[in-house]
Amino acid sequence: MSLTPRGAFGAALFSGLLATLLLAAPLAQAKVLAKVNGVDITDDDVKIAMEDMGGSLVQVPPLEQESYVLEYLIDLKIAARQAEADKMGEGADFARRMSYQRDKALMDAFFGKIAQAASTEAELKKAYDEVAGQQKADTEAHARHILLASEDEAKAALKRLKAGEDFAKVADEVSKDPGSKGGDLGWFTADRMVPEFSEAAFKLAKGQLSEPVKSQFGWHVIKLEDKRAKAFPAFDAVKDQVRAYVVQKAQSDRVLKLRDGAKIEKMDAPAAPAK
Repeated sequence: MSLTPRGAFGAALFSGLLATLLLAAPLAQAKVLAKVNGVDITDDDVKIAMEDMGGSLVQVPPLEQESYVLEYLIDLKIAARQAEADKMGEGADFARRMSYQRDKALMDAFFGKIAQAASTEAELKKAYDEVAGQQKADTEAHARHILLASEDEAKAALKRLKAGEDFAKVADEVSKDPGSKGGDLGWFTADRMVPEFSEAAFKLAKGQLSEPVKSQFGWHVIKLEDKRAKAFPAFDAVKDQVRAYVVQKAQSDRVLKLRDGAKIEKMDAPAAPAK
């Protein structure tokens, strides 16, 4: 697992399945939902299991998830007690697995604590403002096009348009691009289109038609609907992405600092790749 943040607002986060539970104040009373051979299964147990199962519950309807998890916990208790009776909880291998699970739970709690401290509204807004301030102004174009197989076909379509026919009507009749209704391509920046198309489109004035333009897809006749400065997304629109970035960066920075102060010895380091 990489601990390095990816991208300005990278989506990847560290595992935190048990962090919320371990950091939260204990509830005064847990509601008992079932008993298995006298052992309680509570609503707290269900919450822990649901956090742990995470994405595996997406196939279960939301209103049925708690019941599903409760049945799982009943099976878990029965199977675990039988495994104990069979002495499967003994031995060095089991001890190592339990040590790993304990360390993982502690790491999740540690990362959860860092996330809680790092993702305040002030810190999120600060990170957003820093990234927004670094963005260069960009221009978006809103254009339509008619795509045809040959230059002669493109010239024929252009002739109809110059004679006053509606662009969307002609596009729907003759264009070879099925993905753009009425030839409408919506708003796009220059890097979203092939160079020949972008160069032609961004040179046009609002409402102007291009001469036939050749690209790897065929021949285009382009109409520029409008241009505008591309606005940076509002804070509320990207707040979750900002939080993911801020949390991951804080966790990564903290781990790298701890690594710097730790004595790490790799006895059987993998061989370096051949050059």
